[in-house]
Amino acid sequence: MKMHYSTLLGLFILLSALSGCNAGKVLVVPADGSHWINMKVLIVELHSKGHNITVVRGSRSWYIEEQSPLYTSITVDTGKHDDDFIVNFLPRLLQIQRQGRSFWNEMTLAEEFYSRFREIQQQICNMTATMFENEILMNSLKDATHDIVLTDPAFGAGVLLAHRLGLPLVFNVRWTMYGEGHFVVAPSPLSYIPVTGLQLTDKMTFSQRVRNVLTCMVFFYKHSKYFGSPYQEFSQKYFGPNVDFFSLLQNADIWLMRNDFTFEFPRPTMPNVVYMGGFQCKPAKPLPDELEKFVQSSGDHGVVIMSLGTIFGQLLSEINDEIAAAFAQLPQKVIWRHTGPRPANLGNNTLIVNWLPQNDLLGHPQTKLFVAHGGTNGVQEAIYHGVPIVGLPLAFDQPDNLSRMQAKGTAKIVDIATLDRIMFLEALKEVLNNPSYKENMQRLSKLHHDQPIKPLDRAVFWIEFVMRNRGAPHLRTQSFRMSWIEYHSIDVILTLLMIFVLFCFMIYSIIKFLCFKVVFKKKIKAE
Repeated sequence: MKMHYSTLLGLFILLSALSGCNAGKVLVVPADGSHWINMKVLIVELHSKGHNITVVRGSRSWYIEEQSPLYTSITVDTGKHDDDFIVNFLPRLLQIQRQGRSFWNEMTLAEEFYSRFREIQQQICNMTATMFENEILMNSLKDATHDIVLTDPAFGAGVLLAHRLGLPLVFNVRWTMYGEGHFVVAPSPLSYIPVTGLQLTDKMTFSQRVRNVLTCMVFFYKHSKYFGSPYQEFSQKYFGPNVDFFSLLQNADIWLMRNDFTFEFPRPTMPNVVYMGGFQCKPAKPLPDELEKFVQSSGDHGVVIMSLGTIFGQLLSEINDEIAAAFAQLPQKVIWRHTGPRPANLGNNTLIVNWLPQNDLLGHPQTKLFVAHGGTNGVQEAIYHGVPIVGLPLAFDQPDNLSRMQAKGTAKIVDIATLDRIMFLEALKEVLNNPSYKENMQRLSKLHHDQPIKPLDRAVFWIEFVMRNRGAPHLRTQSFRMSWIEYHSIDVILTLLMIFVLFCFMIYSIIKFLCFKVVFKKKIKAE
């Protein structure tokens, strides 16, 4: 019996040792807000596999907890900044849109937006400088011998830290400070790849292609000037004049892209781009008893849910009142995540909540429609569960996200600038009563689910792949190390053109010489 127990104990110790060998050390440098929700999904999964995780967070973080059973945190002072900028930005944007768009008003607001976000990027650089100049902290990070840096390149601290520590780099990405991630890492022909912000599809007219090219040039200039320049200055200060931040960004080993081709239009990609669209989605869990009771009370009509994400909890009161009045005329029950003053005209069919289990509600068989602002997380959860959308795009990438869904016949967009109860009610009824919206969304959902491996498992595999192999340089293209002239073969084209011109000149000279010779001979004979 003792022998039996000692054998079991030996096997347990052996298995523990083997599992410990596979455990790695992950240094995570996340972005805050809704981006943290995405990153936390990966952290939970990595933690469940036994990896040790360290998270770098700012001292004024909104959502990233300092104490967590999932990770050890490093808190860095981020100084003072305006936490309410985004919250205040939306009402101002809506007021301008409701009063009638004017070029100068929108330009002024856009300039303020760029300037404010440049300050945020500069604060990220200052936070990183604080880390770099803290010898004790940097020595402890070096001594910790992390295997990898996992970061969201909407901000550049993770890129800089990975370069300083000489660690492999994996992105949890859709956006970088230069714009949509594909435009940094993959070929992006502007003839059929729409620039974010124009709400175009991959089928563009000539005038749309002109707008697309010009907008791309303006956006890249603006993003480089406002968002990229602080990191470029930082790189040259700490790494030397020959280090280009844009090249550091492009040099990431793996880009875990938070979308896929059920959402994205077909486009060129790269071998180190791994699509994990919907990785945060999961089967619905049972609802809390009171919420389940409300949902079941809807009968055959079903339920409409509305949520505007983690940041935009409320709209202007006049818009809320119009939305409430439209909801009151529906036979469906409505669950509305809303913070702030209670809207007027609220019907008995509408339940106002401060928070709702969005994924679980979208997966409930009684849910018929999702009213959403068009954030990537919400759109992908709607695709995962096959629920059509009425979109109220507010800012950032939301109009483009919803325009993609509308192009695929799964959503109806309502312009927040002109929204009233009649327009909103018509949009709700169209999506609820026209079966094509639900059929198209369920078709996308079926395509999304028809994969050999779940997106989250695919993402974790590639993170662990980079950890096992100390990077993935064999997947990185050499195009990033080529000049613009080399990349587009301008030098080759000019050389070939010059050879052709010289060849033509030689042929011309030979023909001219032969003609002269013939004429000369005839002249001699004539004499």
